[in-house]
Amino acid sequence: MQFIDRVNLGEGFSKYFRVDAALDEDLKNEVFHIRHSVYCEDLQFERIRPDGREIDHFDAHSVHCLLRTVTAPLRPVGCARVVLTDPRDPAAPLPFEVACASVLDRSIIDPAKLPRERVAEISRLAVHRDYRRRRGEEHTPVHIDNSDFAEGERPRFPFVPTSLLLGAVALADCCGIDTVFVLTEPRLAAHFGKLGVEVIQIGQPIEHRGRRIPSVMHVEEIIRNMRPILHPLWQLVRAEIGRGFEEAGRVQGRQGLPAAQGG
Repeated sequence: MQFIDRVNLGEGFSKYFRVDAALDEDLKNEVFHIRHSVYCEDLQFERIRPDGREIDHFDAHSVHCLLRTVTAPLRPVGCARVVLTDPRDPAAPLPFEVACASVLDRSIIDPAKLPRERVAEISRLAVHRDYRRRRGEEHTPVHIDNSDFAEGERPRFPFVPTSLLLGAVALADCCGIDTVFVLTEPRLAAHFGKLGVEVIQIGQPIEHRGRRIPSVMHVEEIIRNMRPILHPLWQLVRAEIGRGFEEAGRVQGRQGLPAAQGG
């Protein structure tokens, strides 16, 4: 955990980390290896895979971000993914729609009635074990503690989980997504609120690798309402993620890539 740079969180972040859109096979494999170390080896939520990569069928229509150290060799720190609707079958449910089918309050929002190309789900946030060393972190894929936001002479800031959340929001923004859903621990959802992110619960909690609540966030509102202290970090993360889409588009002629949007 790094101490807050009171002047510019973007500068503080860039001293230690970089975040990239994992759009090529090498970077995606790094993401899948992090997920395997966390979800298969550490937490045993998923079975061990012979190739050391944790992949599911939603990855065929997902985009990912990868957090690494800036010092060579670049060390993997964490990852997140944004599951887009299947372009071949837009009505097919997102992961949370399957897990929460019986508990969603569709009077708040009904994902099935929204423009399917404009909705997505943030999932598979994971932080490598080397960056989950504090007490209580070993049993969760990503962790934020009250002390991370405590005031004091040298207050700390949770760069790792915050940059992963902002990376996922940047991915959604680049893909033209308006509405993102998340199935997460109540405490993590509450802490996102400390960043100025409005997380709206849309159903009853379920038991899914622990107690999880389905929630919704709106991309434009996240960007507009985030705390001012986050703006330099957001601008840095958004620029780095956007650059990845631009570079991949030049290499691949945008074949199979979601179109990057402004913002």
